[in-house]
Amino acid sequence: MRSRAVIQKEEMEKIIAGCNVCYVGMVDANSEPYVLPFNFGFQDGILYLHSAKAGKKIDILKNNNRVCVVFSTDHVLRYVNEEVACSWGMKYRSVLVYGKVEFIEDYDAKVSALEILMKNYSEKPFAFSKPSVDDVLPWKVIIDKMEGRVYGY
Repeated sequence: MRSRAVIQKEEMEKIIAGCNVCYVGMVDANSEPYVLPFNFGFQDGILYLHSAKAGKKIDILKNNNRVCVVFSTDHVLRYVNEEVACSWGMKYRSVLVYGKVEFIEDYDAKVSALEILMKNYSEKPFAFSKPSVDDVLPWKVIIDKMEGRVYGY
């Protein structure tokens, strides 16, 4: 089975919707890669993430706001011949998102971003306390490019 490029934006967005976690890759000031898992929200072509207001990732992103985000789902081990190691592989669907992080500072925009994040995990409406909103830093990834792959499906 060969992988195929996922061309349609709609198919890539379905793959993203099928994920619970994404992995955000960034590069620090010493050119060292740094990758972390995140909960996320995705709406209208914008990826939403959140974190504490301070820490290593925030320092990195303030210096270099370029990120690569990985979404991967539907993993199934498969093989052509159980006795031939090189015939083993993993079926999957994945999307890479390349873009730039913008921090969300405005209170109402922060609440909106948090609502989008929570909507990815529950249809239940949530109320956010002012101290909670003040203590968190939502960010959005403005997407420059998306590319996807499907293998074995």
